[in-house]
Amino acid sequence: MNLASFSFFRPRLLDALQGYNRTRFVQDVGAGVTVGVVALPLAMAFAIASGLKPEAGLFTAIMAGFLISALGGSRVQIGGPAGAFIVIVYGILERYGLANLIIATVMSGMMLFAMGVMRLGSLIRFIPVAVVIGFTNGIAVLIMVSQVKDFLGLSVTAMPADFFGILRTLASHLDTLNLQALALACGCLGLLVVWQFVMPKLSQQHAHAKKISVVPGSVLVLVLASLASQALNLNVETIASRFGSIPNTLPAFEWPTFSWETAKFLLIPATTLALLGSIESLLCARIADQMMADSPYGDRHDANQELMAQGIANMVTPFFGGMPATGTIARTVTNVKNGGNSPIAGMVHALTLLVVMLVAAPLAANVPLAALSAILMFVAWNMGEWRQFVHLRQYRMPYRATLLAVFLLTVVVDLTVAVEVGLIAACLTFIYRISNLTRAEPVSAQDQPALAGLGDDVQAHRFYGALFFGAVKLVEAVEENLPARAVVLDLKNLIYIDSSGVDALLSLARACHKKQRRLVLCGLAHQPLDIAQRSGLVGEASHAEMAADLTQGIALATT
Repeated sequence: MNLASFSFFRPRLLDALQGYNRTRFVQDVGAGVTVGVVALPLAMAFAIASGLKPEAGLFTAIMAGFLISALGGSRVQIGGPAGAFIVIVYGILERYGLANLIIATVMSGMMLFAMGVMRLGSLIRFIPVAVVIGFTNGIAVLIMVSQVKDFLGLSVTAMPADFFGILRTLASHLDTLNLQALALACGCLGLLVVWQFVMPKLSQQHAHAKKISVVPGSVLVLVLASLASQALNLNVETIASRFGSIPNTLPAFEWPTFSWETAKFLLIPATTLALLGSIESLLCARIADQMMADSPYGDRHDANQELMAQGIANMVTPFFGGMPATGTIARTVTNVKNGGNSPIAGMVHALTLLVVMLVAAPLAANVPLAALSAILMFVAWNMGEWRQFVHLRQYRMPYRATLLAVFLLTVVVDLTVAVEVGLIAACLTFIYRISNLTRAEPVSAQDQPALAGLGDDVQAHRFYGALFFGAVKLVEAVEENLPARAVVLDLKNLIYIDSSGVDALLSLARACHKKQRRLVLCGLAHQPLDIAQRSGLVGEASHAEMAADLTQGIALATT
C-alpha cells in the first residue's frame, strides 16, 4: 500500500516532487549545503548549553533534520535542535538525568504525533501573541544568563537550573574570571554584530565585501576563534578539554531504563517539550509561508502533518544520542533566502552535516567554548522581540499584564507555569471582553408601535452577541424584573449560545410559567436554534412560545 494513500499522513515531499526538475534540484542542493554549514555551530552550541555533549546536537540536526524535512508538512522548514529547548532540557537533565531525558523526549514525540493525528495543529494558533512573546523573551534571557559562565571563562563545576541559583553561582565564582576567554568572547560577539549589521551595507557598495558576506558569521567566528586560540596559545576551555573528541561515526541505538513510575514524573516535562515544540515549529512554518508567498513553489504548510513529522523525529532521535528537535526559524529563513524550494533542501542540509561530522569532526574539538557562548548570546538576542517592551504602553492593561507576567514567570519560576498563567489570564481577558460585547436592549413603543399603551404589562428585549456563561446575567436581570403579562426576547442577533446560556433561558421559562407570565422567543436560527431544540427550550414540553420575528412575537404576547 502506498504511503500517499493515507489521507491523514501525506508528507509535503510527495507534492513537492511533482514537476520537480534539475534546476530546482541544483537550487535545493545549494541551499541545503549553506544551511548545513550554518547549522553546524548552532547544533553544537545548543547541545552544550543544554548540558549535553556537542555531538548530541549534531546527531539531532542530522537525524531529526532529515526526518522532519522528509515527512513534514512544509516545503522549506528546517528541523533540528533549537535554542528554546535549552532551559527545559538543562532542567530535565539536572533533575532527572540523561536516561529520563530520553524518555521525556520520546513521550513528547508521542504527544506531538497524537496531536497531528487528532488534527489539533490549528489549535496552536489560538495561543495569544502576548503569551508567545512573553515566553520567547523569557527564554532568550535565560539563554543569555546561562552563557555568562563560558563568556567570562569562570571555573564552575556545576551550574544550577533555576534563575536565582545561576546568579548566585556566577556571583560566587567571579574571582575565577578568565580575561583571555572574556576578550575572545567579546571579539567573537563584536564580529557577529558587524557581520549582521555592517556587512549587508558594505556588500551593496563593494563587490569583494559581497563575496565575503556569503560566509555565515557563526562559521567565520568558529574558524577565527579556533585559529586565534591555537596561534596565541590562549588559556581558554575548548570542546576537547571539556568533552573530549567528537566522534566521527554514527551513534549506536541505546534503550534507556524505563518504568511507569518514572513516566509519571516526566509527564509535565514531556508536555512542556511537546507544547513548546509545536508552538515553535508552527510559528516557524507560518513565517516560511509568508516568505514563500511570492514564489511559484509556495503554498500553505500542513500543520497536522508537520506535528506528526516532529513527533516521529522526537520518538526516533533520542535513542541515537539526540535531543529534542523542532522547526528552527534562523535555519529555515536561511534556506528560503538561498533558494530552497522543496523538502529536498532540508534533507541535503542533514546529509551535509553528516559528511562534515564524518570527515572534519576532529577539527571541531579545538573550538573555544567562549566562542560558542558568544554565538548563543547573539542567537538569544535575535530570538527576543525586545521592541515589544518599548511598545507596551500602546496596548491595554490586560495585554501588558499578560506579557510581563509570562516573561517574569518564565525567567524566575518555570516555563510551564508561565504558559499556564498566561493562557488563564488571556482566557479571562477574552471572556470579560466578549461578555461586554454581549448586550440586551429594551424595545420601546417608538420602535414597535404594538407596545404603545401596554405600560409595564409587556416587556420586549433585543439580545446581541454571544449568550455564554459570562453573559447570563443579562437573562437573570430579565427574570428578576418580570412584567405583569409577558416577556418577548428577540434573539435573532445572537450568534452563539452555550449550555449556560440555554440553562439561563430555561430558568427564565420556568419562572415565567410559575408566575403565569408568557415568554415568547423570537428569531432563533443556526447554532442558537440547534442548542435550543436539543435542550428542550423549543418543543411541546417547553414553557416558552416561538415566533419568527419580534413583530410576530409581540402580537403573540398581546393576544
